[in-house]
Amino acid sequence: MKTYLVGGAVRDDLLGRPVIDRDYVVVGSTPQEMEALGFRRVGVDFPVFLHPETHCEYALARTERKTAPGYRGFVVHADPAVTLEEDLKRRDLTINAMARAEDGALIDPYGGYADLRAGVLRHISPAFAEDPVRILRVARFAARFGFTVAAETLTLMRSMVALGEVSALVPERVFTELDRALGEPYPWLFVEVLRACGALAVQFPEIDRLFGIPQPLAHHPEGDTGAHVLLALGQAARLGLTARARFAVLLHDLGKGLTPRAQWPSHKGHETRGAGLVDEVCARLKAPVEYRALARAVACYHLQAHTALRLRPVTVLRLLEAVDGFRRPERFEEFLGACEADARGRSGFEDRPYPQAAWLRAARDAAAAVSGRDFAAQGLTGEQIGERIRAARVGLIAGMRAASSARP
Repeated sequence: MKTYLVGGAVRDDLLGRPVIDRDYVVVGSTPQEMEALGFRRVGVDFPVFLHPETHCEYALARTERKTAPGYRGFVVHADPAVTLEEDLKRRDLTINAMARAEDGALIDPYGGYADLRAGVLRHISPAFAEDPVRILRVARFAARFGFTVAAETLTLMRSMVALGEVSALVPERVFTELDRALGEPYPWLFVEVLRACGALAVQFPEIDRLFGIPQPLAHHPEGDTGAHVLLALGQAARLGLTARARFAVLLHDLGKGLTPRAQWPSHKGHETRGAGLVDEVCARLKAPVEYRALARAVACYHLQAHTALRLRPVTVLRLLEAVDGFRRPERFEEFLGACEADARGRSGFEDRPYPQAAWLRAARDAAAAVSGRDFAAQGLTGEQIGERIRAARVGLIAGMRAASSARP
């Protein structure tokens, strides 16, 4: 019986990254022996055990094969005769198929260390094609590490897409992989990899159609709408936005994909068109309610946020109400961050200031100070209180605007 540290823990240690989870493979043992040693079995279909003290996962070395073409199940074969190399071969990428022996020796039968140093994501064997989720994982690892995909792996991924493998992915799993990728340092690479293999058009057609659609060069020197979305995602990462806010950035310009060609490069009314598409995407992916609410707010109101310094006070108040700025301050901050990423996600605009965020934040804080209790004490009720609150808030915002205009 021999035990090896495997997978992500080995990879991350070689990269000098923090090791969060440690998984082990046990060669030459049986379920009965593991349980006799105090390990607790947690897998029914897979021979996985928890260490009695550390609670780390220990899996018996195993091989896997797809049960039949078109079927998502796998036959698992765990046996004391299964070697470490056989166990590692069933994994997806070479960088995830390395192991450390108990004496610290690196075991790398498929060239993972060389690919790690070269920044390459490469599949191990043709068995990669048996699980279409691996396409999403490759794209997510690109977003995490900034790595490129090996040419032969990209070719295999394209063939999987052509065979319809990606169409059968479970929506919840698609969203999970997307959400995790958006939280990584290079989230735009998730989109680029999926587009390169054709999976973007299958799972995210609303995003895929943005590529090739022109925009006014005066406002968007990068020209292409899809390119702008990727630049905006880059700025969202640079600003440290949440994955939820990055999701909103990803979807904020979907309406431009429905602009009639005769109107190009103008996209008047794309906010309204985009809101409907956001609803469709979120429903299909079964995205959480908060993701949908924020993405819809950004799609509908990002242009108003950009022009906030010129809006009338009553329009500013309507904007604050529309994005729920008074009741949900966290969503409001994410909204402002997404709008800033959009504004900076243009060629040559990356380092321009975005004073609109500070102005809207100050307007919200000033207006939020108005309390209905004061008007209730005057004997007002119901709609009367609401009207007076709104009027007072508009007055405060107007006073802020006048004061800022008067400053030298």
